[in-house]
Amino acid sequence: MTFAPLQALAETLLPHAFEPVADGAHDLSHLQRVWRNARRISDQEGGKLRVLLAATLLHDCVALEKNSPLRAQASRLAADKARGILAGLDWPADEIDAVAHAIAAHSFSANIAPVTLEAKIVQDADRLDALGALGVARTFYVAGRLGRPLYDPADPLAQQRELDDRQFSLDHFQAKLLHLAEGFQTAAGARLAQVRQQRLQRFYQELLEEIGQ
Repeated sequence: MTFAPLQALAETLLPHAFEPVADGAHDLSHLQRVWRNARRISDQEGGKLRVLLAATLLHDCVALEKNSPLRAQASRLAADKARGILAGLDWPADEIDAVAHAIAAHSFSANIAPVTLEAKIVQDADRLDALGALGVARTFYVAGRLGRPLYDPADPLAQQRELDDRQFSLDHFQAKLLHLAEGFQTAAGARLAQVRQQRLQRFYQELLEEIGQ
């Protein structure tokens, strides 16, 4: 089952998981992968599955494009929306707080430190999906949607200019992706991240070679 062992809860929450935006980097398959990551980490670290699943399913319930000036606030907005959803389902206040914190803290750009085990797991699970082959695929998918070129032909490695991953796709590797594995919160998540980091680094180096860098 896609969201085992809490499929019934998933079916209740999934109608609230998305806004009507066609974003293949933040769709059902992303939620499935993040849940799989969260389960793998939780199997070793613990954590309350009900809180983990709710945070996973609702962490992108407010949709803002990567180039939106409000992007850094997306996780806080999603946390606020999740509070209303869960309150409407009569969840207890302590679990609502736990889910909201995990959602708010999952985002790289929000820069909110996770303080609960569930928040640490959700942050790690979501960041794993930005590493490895999936990280590469999602990076260039988003770049295509937003009409960004692959790289700056005059200065691919940003040696004579500031990094600008809102303008050039390749800049996103140096600006964010290649540093993600350094900040994992759980031991299990960090081990999984190292495997994906090696795949990401290998792709990056091979791409540089192919463009003559």
